[in-house]
Formats: sequence, structure tokens, C-alpha cells
Amino acid sequence: MAAATLPPRTAEPTTLAGLGRALVQHQILRVDQAGTIQRKADAANVAFIDELIAGGHMQARQLAKFAAEVFGHPLLDLSAIDPASLPDDALDRKLATEVRVVALGKRGGRISVALSDPTDFRLLDRIRFSAQATVDPIVVEHDKLTRMVERLGQSVAEKLGDLVDDSYDIDVASEEPSAPADTSEVDDAPVVRFLQKILVDAIQAGASDVHFEPYEKFYRIRFRVDGELREMVQPPLAIKEKLASRIKVISRLDISEKRVPQDGRMKIVLSNQRAIDFRVSTLPTLFGEKIVMRILDPSSARLGIDALGYEPDQKQLLLDAIRRPYGMILVTGPTGSGKTVSLYTCLNILNQPGINISTAEDPAEINLPGINQVNVNDKAGLTFSAALKSFLRQDPDVIMVGEIRDLETADIAIKAAQTGHMVLSTLHTNDGPTTLTRLANMGVAPFNIASSVILITAQRLARRLCACKQPLEAGHAALLEAGFLESDLDGSWVPYRPAGCERCGGSGYKGRVGIYQVMPISEETQKIILAGGNALQIAHQAQAEGVRDLRRSGLMKVMQGMTSIEEVLGVTNE
Repeated sequence: MAAATLPPRTAEPTTLAGLGRALVQHQILRVDQAGTIQRKADAANVAFIDELIAGGHMQARQLAKFAAEVFGHPLLDLSAIDPASLPDDALDRKLATEVRVVALGKRGGRISVALSDPTDFRLLDRIRFSAQATVDPIVVEHDKLTRMVERLGQSVAEKLGDLVDDSYDIDVASEEPSAPADTSEVDDAPVVRFLQKILVDAIQAGASDVHFEPYEKFYRIRFRVDGELREMVQPPLAIKEKLASRIKVISRLDISEKRVPQDGRMKIVLSNQRAIDFRVSTLPTLFGEKIVMRILDPSSARLGIDALGYEPDQKQLLLDAIRRPYGMILVTGPTGSGKTVSLYTCLNILNQPGINISTAEDPAEINLPGINQVNVNDKAGLTFSAALKSFLRQDPDVIMVGEIRDLETADIAIKAAQTGHMVLSTLHTNDGPTTLTRLANMGVAPFNIASSVILITAQRLARRLCACKQPLEAGHAALLEAGFLESDLDGSWVPYRPAGCERCGGSGYKGRVGIYQVMPISEETQKIILAGGNALQIAHQAQAEGVRDLRRSGLMKVMQGMTSIEEVLGVTNE
């Protein structure tokens, strides 16, 4: 290999060695050029190859081809290598960073190493001694090698230092008294700051959950924002154990137990006026512990019923029901549909000095002063049914059961509703009519259902359109097919579609709005229940009484410009 114009061949200086000598011998550089480069490299305390490329005397690709041809080593394009696929234990990471090489693999007594200067025999000797293996050099481009080494060789602290912002000064506190714990694994300031930054970012983004997920080749953190999971960052895989330990310590979990799931709580104090609770759940997976943190913002329960998205007639039905002296109100829907916020909003309305309110939850998600909240603990024998029995001996006016899961809990709750108490609870069902049949399937007698349940509200959460929304050109037939009535299409409104802007992150949606089916239990509905009627019969009766189903309620939100047709069709799924 030679340059376009070959310089005259002269004897190289005796101080020139390795790559510089080879370049002179093959007439790529003149002796004086090579000597000048060597002197500048010595003065700057860098390698000859650094000065050679930095000074523009040769391109990295040209030099790599030359070294591979002259010294008989393979040539590799390092950009084709996935850093995650490289072995972690083939060569000491500190040494690899120091001497700027990348270990590509080790088998038996041989180690393959990517390097840019195969003439550096002292470097090869150090690798051979450290790895206790014969070194097989593979030539790569110097600039790509430098970038790869920097990427692989950064310590966890250095990487996290780029991700955290020291301007955050938040206090992490547990709700329980401090217990002795071995925190030697987690006394890592960068990891602590990184976790704090992640949690503050999640709060500011309006996330409902934070997912820490370890995999074989990478580690990722995702936020659930407006019901959708979004990947936020992929921190170094090496921090997964420290991050999990840190979360478990502040959540008062056993950091030594990694084989079984654990549940805990923690709190971030943002200021004197605001603190955010987190419900923490760990789950052993193939490649480490997955941790999900549910963000529980107490301020969400104080937004008021008007902020939840009930239509005026639905709101009035609900308010009338919760102000009755006794009976059962059930809130239904899938996980993440906002049932807890709806229940706490009702409790907040009822929370007056003259009313005794007790709740049994698993766990208590939002702390409301003035309400007696109990965390059920099945292992200790404090089940929902046991808590309910105790409540009835404590002169309650209002009882809230986090979830009716079995016949025993349902029976006690219904008896409480029949004997002068207001009972609020949740069930995981699709809509109001199926809630009544679900209770019957549990084994609750139809008479008890008809005489205790006074109202059911089924709900979903739909993403709210951002201010960047744009009108949707939809045909008359398409709107009718979506579920709109002929009377709706009077030209007084237009449907909107998501557009996307910087404020909403390009999704076209910002925040969420509730879609509700509020179904009071009328005398006619009670007759159907007593006769053993099915959900379809109950649904027809509710429709005849003017109860809107979830799809119809969602379409009303479309008519009001709050959400899009496709969003309503997606969340109601009827």
C-alpha cells in the first residue's frame, strides 16, 4: 500500500519503532514526518497512532487496512459489533479501558482482541499476562475503537453522572420506622441520585407506573403515561442489582431475598406541602428482579368529582347514592381504569367530622386524613373479611372494601349494607350488568344482591386530545358505524383526531378523561335479579331506563372534543 506520490526512501531514525517504522519502510511517511509525529506524541504523552490520525496524516480506515495487510492480521469493522454481545469476563475491564482494546471473545487458551496498533508488543504482553491466554490481534479502525472503548469502559458512576442532575434534592422516606439493614450494596451515590432523578421525572411526566426491567443483554426503564408504556432510558446493565437493592432498602423489603415476589411502600418528600407515595412490587425474572412502582399522588383524590369526567346526570346519580344512609355502591373496571381515584373521591366527599369512615385495602394506596385505613395482611390473618368483621364492632357509618374477591367478603359487605352502613367496593368486571351476575356466580343469594346494591359505576380511562388536535374528515356512514345516532349528526359538532406537537410528545394526547356507565338499581332491575335474569336482560332494562353504556358515554366525549373516535373504540371494545 502506498500514497499517491511516494517520498524518497531514506533511513529511518533509530528512535522510531513499531507502526511508525513500518510506515516509513513502506514509503507511506518520510523519516522526518514520522519523527515529527513521534516527538509531538511524546510531548503530549499520547501514542504515536493518536498523533498520526489527529494530525490528519492518515485516515483511520486507511491505517487499519495498512496494518492488517502488512502484519497479516484480520481486519474487522467494529461498527458491526453489538456491544451488548461482547463478553464481560474475557479481559479485565479496567485494563481494557487503559490500553484501549476490546475483548471479542475467549476460547480455551486464546483470546481475540480488537486493537488498532498490532505493533505494540508491551500491550500484547500485558493482555497475555492478565488473561492468561495467547492473544490473537484483530485490527480495527482507531476512531471506532476509541468510541467503543469509551462506551464499554465508562464506570457506572460516570455513566450515571451524565444522567442525573444534582439540582434535585429530594428526601426519600419510609412510612415505617427505620430498621437495621445492610446497605453496603447500595451506598452508591450515583445510583441513589439516578433513582431519585427517575422518580422525579416520572412524577413530572404524569406517569402512573415506573417499570425497571432487566433482560439478558440490556436493562430498561419505562414509564406508563396516559395508559401507554414509554421507554425512557436504558441504563448500564451492570447497575441492575444496585438499583434493585436501593429500591428494596427504601421500601423496607428484604434485599437478600431475590427468589420470591415482595411488596412494599416508599415515599418521596418533594416539599413541605407535597409528598408522593409509591407502591413497590418486585418479581424474580430470568435475568434479575423486575420492579414496578405505582405512583400514588394523594392530590388526585382531592381533584373533586367534576374533574373525573362524569356527565352532569351521572354525577348527580352518584352523589345521590353516596349520600344515602345505607346500601352498597360498586365501582368496576379493569386494572388501571381509575377505580381507586373514583372511590377516594367519594370518600373525600363523605369525609366529614360527624362521619366514621373505615377502609380495608390491599394496600391502602392514598392516605386521607380523617379516614381509618387498614392494610389487609393475609399472612397475619388480617383478611378483607376479618377487617370487615372488626369494622362492624367499631360503629362505622361508611365502609370501603378495596376489592370483593370471595364469597365470605361479599356476604359480610352485603350484610353491612343491609344493616345501616354505606359500603363502597370494587369488582373486576366489564360493565354494570355483568357485575350483578358476577356476584351471583360468587354464590351471593339474588335476594341479598337486590336488597343491598343501589348503584354500579363501570369506568374506563381514555386519552384526552392535546390542544394540537385537528378536525377529522369522517363520512356520515362511518360515524353511524362507530355508534353515533342519526340525531347526533346534526352538524353542531365535528370529530377531532390527534395531530402531535412538542407539548404532547408527538402522540396527540395529553392526560386522560373518564368514561362512565352509572347504573342505579331500579325496582325493575331488582325483579330481574330476583328472577335469576342474566346480564343481557339487565343491560336491556338499564338501556330502557336511559342508562348509557360505556360506548355511548365515550362517544359523548368525542362530541365534546375531548377524545378521538379510535380512542373510544379502543377502550370500550364492545
